Amino acid sequence: MFVMLTWVQVFLLAYFSFCMFIAVQSSRKNTDPRHFFSPANGIGTWINVVALTSVTFAGWVFSGQLGQLFQSGLSFEGSAFSVILIPLVGTVVLKKQWLLGQRYKFTTSGEMFSAYFQNDIISIVAIGLMLLFAIPFLATLFSASGSLLAGVTGGVVTRDAGMWMLSFVVIVYSMTGGIDAVVKVAVVQGILFVGAILIIGIFALSAVGGFIPFGQGLAKLAATPNEALMTQGLGGGNYNSLFAVSGVIQWTAGLGRDAAVGGIWTAIMGLTTAIAFMGIQLSPYFSALGFAARSPRAFAIHQIWGSAFCIGVLMFIFMPIISLGAHLLGSDAAANAAGISTASILPEISSGQHGILVQHYIAAIGVSYPWLAGLLAVAGIAAFQSAAAAYLATSGSILAQDVYSRHVEPRADWHRKIVISRFSALLVGFIALVMASFTPNAVLVLSALAIPMSLQLLPSLLGVLWLPWLTRRAVIFGLFAGIIAVLLTEPLGQMMTGNYLPWGRWPWSIHSGVWGIFFNTLVCIGAVIATRIDKDRRHRDTFHAFFEQIADAAEHPSRLKSIPWMLVLIWTFFGPGPGAVIGNIFFGDPGGGYDAWVFGVPSLWAWQVFWWVLGIGLIWFLAIKMQLSVVGNRQLQIATSINAKHTHLDGGYDGR
Repeated sequence: MFVMLTWVQVFLLAYFSFCMFIAVQSSRKNTDPRHFFSPANGIGTWINVVALTSVTFAGWVFSGQLGQLFQSGLSFEGSAFSVILIPLVGTVVLKKQWLLGQRYKFTTSGEMFSAYFQNDIISIVAIGLMLLFAIPFLATLFSASGSLLAGVTGGVVTRDAGMWMLSFVVIVYSMTGGIDAVVKVAVVQGILFVGAILIIGIFALSAVGGFIPFGQGLAKLAATPNEALMTQGLGGGNYNSLFAVSGVIQWTAGLGRDAAVGGIWTAIMGLTTAIAFMGIQLSPYFSALGFAARSPRAFAIHQIWGSAFCIGVLMFIFMPIISLGAHLLGSDAAANAAGISTASILPEISSGQHGILVQHYIAAIGVSYPWLAGLLAVAGIAAFQSAAAAYLATSGSILAQDVYSRHVEPRADWHRKIVISRFSALLVGFIALVMASFTPNAVLVLSALAIPMSLQLLPSLLGVLWLPWLTRRAVIFGLFAGIIAVLLTEPLGQMMTGNYLPWGRWPWSIHSGVWGIFFNTLVCIGAVIATRIDKDRRHRDTFHAFFEQIADAAEHPSRLKSIPWMLVLIWTFFGPGPGAVIGNIFFGDPGGGYDAWVFGVPSLWAWQVFWWVLGIGLIWFLAIKMQLSVVGNRQLQIATSINAKHTHLDGGYDGR
C-alpha cells in the first residue's frame, strides 16, 4: 500500500503541474480578453473532438456505468446505446447552433434563445436549471474523485480531504485559463480515461484466464438461478437476470411503490435512459463548447469516431468484460458459494456498494504493479474532473455573459466580464464542495435531475434550429410542463408532495426525462394550436431563411428526406428499444450452456454489439452523407458574410 500511495502522489503531482501549466499558458496567450470566453480562431478540430467526447462521457461512465452494469447485468447495457443517441441529437443541433454563432457571434445558448424568441424567459429558466441542478451534479463529481482517492489510499487520505484538494485544482485552472485551458486539459483527461478502461478490461480478462474461460464462466453463472427470475414477453423464458432484459415494459407504479419482476431494466427503461442522456448535449454547458469550436468538422469526427466508435468500444466490449468478469473474480457472493468464481482477487461487494468496483480493480492491479495502479487512480480522478472543469468554466461564462452583462451592467467591458466569470466559477465550485461535504443525501436527490432537466430544452432548440412554427409561448409552457413532469417522477417530487403521489420513481419503467419530454411536447403542440395570432413569426423566419441559404449553398445537396429517419426508427426499435427482447435468445439460450452460445458470449451481449455496430454506420450516414454535421466552403462564406457587430436583432442580442 505504501508503494502504491507513493506512486499516486507522484502521478497526482505530475497531473496537477500539467493542469496549472496549461492554465497559465492559456491565460498568457489570450491577449484579447474576449478569447477567455471563446479562444482566438476557435478551438482546434482535434482538441475539440477529444474534449467533447471526454466531457460528454468520462464523468459518469468511469464509476457509475461499471458499477450499475455489475449489479444489473446486460439488461442495464441498453443504456449504453447512449453512445449512439447522444451523437444522434448532436447531428440535429450542433452544426446549426455553430452556424448561428458564426453569423451573430453568439457564445452561449442563452444569447441565442433571447435573440430568436425576443424574450429572456427561456434563457433565464435554462440558467436557473443549470445552477439549481448542475451544482449538485458537480458535487457528485467532486465527491466521486474524493472517494476514489480515499479508496485507493486505504483511507490514508479521507474522502473530504481528498475532495477539497482535488477540486481546488480544478477550480483554479478553470478560473485561470478559461475555455481554452479546460478543453486542452480535457484532451489528456480523455486519453487517461480511455486508457484506464482498456487496461482494467485487459487485466480482468487475463485474470479470468482468457476469452474462452470467461465465456464458460459466464455460462455457468447464467445457468444458476437468480433471486429474481423474469418473464420476457417476446423474448420468452425465465433466465438469470444478469443475462436477459426483463421484458419490453413493466406496468408498475415505479421504484419505491412496486417491485419490477426481474429488475427495473426493461427494454423501454434502457431506451428511455439512453434518451435522457441526450440532455448532456442539449445543456447550456455543451452549447458553449460548441459555439467555441473552430469548425463543425470537429462535430462529425466526435459523433462518429469519438462517441459512437471509441466510447462504444469501451461500453460494449470492455465494460461488460470488467463488470461481468467481477462476478467470476470474487465480487459475487452467490457465484463464490456456487463454486463458479475462477479466482478470488476481488473482495465481495455487498448490495448498494457496486460503485466501488473500480477501486477494487485498481487495488488488485496494485498488488503486482503499484506504479500502474497509481496511474489508474489518477486517470479515474481525471475522468471525473473532465466534466467538472467544463461545467465550472461554462458556468462562469454563462453567468458573466447572460446574467451580469445582460441584466446587471450592459456596458461592462470584457475585462470586467472575466472578473465576474472567475468569481462565478469560484462561487459555483465552492457551493458544490460545501454540498458534497455537508448534504450528501440532498446531492444525490438533486444531481439525478441535472440531465433529464437539460433534456427539456429540446423543443426550444428544435424551434430555433428547425421548426419556425413553434412559438415563444408554446416552448415556454412546454418547458415548464416538462420540468414539472420530471420533478414528479423523481424522488424530489415525492418529498415535495409528502409522498402522496400514487406512483414512485420512473413509473412504467420509463425514465423521468422521457416523461418530461412527453408532456413538454404535448403542451408545446397544444399551445401552438391554440395560438391564433403569431406576431413574431416574421422575426423567427429570418433565422430559418438563413438556414435555407446555407442548405441551398451545399456543394452536393442531399435529396433524401424521410429515409434516414425511417432508418433511425428501425434501429431504435431493434437496438435499444422493444426489439431488444429478441436478443435474449436470438444467439442462443442464456441458460443453455456455453455450447448453446453462437459467439461464446450471452445472446443479449452479441445482439447489443451487432446493433451498436449498425448504429455507428447510422451516425456516419446522418453526419456525413446527409451533411447534418459538415459545412462546405460556400456555406461557411454565407455564415460569416455579415459582421454581427453591426447586426441588430430587434428585441434581442445585438452582438456587443
